[in-house]
Order: sequence, then structure tokens, then C-alpha cells
Amino acid sequence: MKKHSGMRPHDVAVLLKIAAKEGTDWYMKDLAYELGISASEVSESINRSIIAGLLFEDKKRLMKSALLDFLRYGLPYVYPQKPGSLVRGLPTAHSAAPLNKVIQGEEPYVWPYAEGSVRGQAIEPLHVNVPKACLKDQVFYEYMVLCDAIRVGKVREKNIALEELEKRLS
Repeated sequence: MKKHSGMRPHDVAVLLKIAAKEGTDWYMKDLAYELGISASEVSESINRSIIAGLLFEDKKRLMKSALLDFLRYGLPYVYPQKPGSLVRGLPTAHSAAPLNKVIQGEEPYVWPYAEGSVRGQAIEPLHVNVPKACLKDQVFYEYMVLCDAIRVGKVREKNIALEELEKRLS
């Protein structure tokens, strides 16, 4: 088995894409195509996640409680984000569903994206192709929005996002 060289930001996107596909058959090439990440990088990502104890050896099933722990305790420290300048993009964090129904913010948070329709503070996505991938998969979009709320939110937003993730992953 390969040596673990640390998790990368897009590993979270790969894991949450697997979560979004729960109950359906998929292949690594499907993940690669839908996420806009090379097949070899998806394969490496899956291997890192297995070594980290976030994915079972069969490469298909998530270790859900470990993933939740990683998102809760690791994500805001390993991949923190501070809102940036005003840009046009795709809403994220508290500015998108499911959180925008329960949290009101002053300025929307967005992933910079040329085809986006909302102007707000820039939040760098975990991978450059996340906005495009989210437009094709609503479940994946909601998972990524919840992760961004953990990365940039205050305690209340983080707790709401974690409760939502727990419900969805259980």
C-alpha cells in the first residue's frame, strides 16, 4: 500500500460526491467526469481516503462517522477560508440551500464562477471545478454548501451545517 502523503482539498469533494451517489452504482471514471478531475487524481484521492480511514477498502462505502469527525474537527482548520472580494458566482455556505432558509446573512458568499448569477464575497471552493459540478448535481451541491458553512461560518452556522450533514449521512 502507498504511503499517505496527507489529504488534499479535492479529497473532500470526492468523498462527498460518493455520498451524493449513495444507493446508485458508479465507477471512478464517473466521479472523474462529473467532478472535472482526472481519473488518476480521483483514484489517488480514493486511496488517500482509504488510508485515512474515511472510506472502506471496497472503495464504495464511506466510513460515515469518521467522515463526520473529519468534517467537524478537521475541515475548518485544514482548509479554512475567509470571505474575499466581491465577485459574481454561485452561492455557497449560508447563502445557498439548505442553509439559506434558516440563516440570513448580510452579504452573500459565492464561489467565483463566470456563469454565476449572484454577486457576493468570494469563497474559494475546495476544487476549481466544484461550482460547475454542483450545477449538475443538487445533492452534491448541498453537501458542498454545508462544508463551506463549516469552513467559514460562526459557531451557530457550523452547528446547523453539522446537524444537516449528520442527518444526510446517517
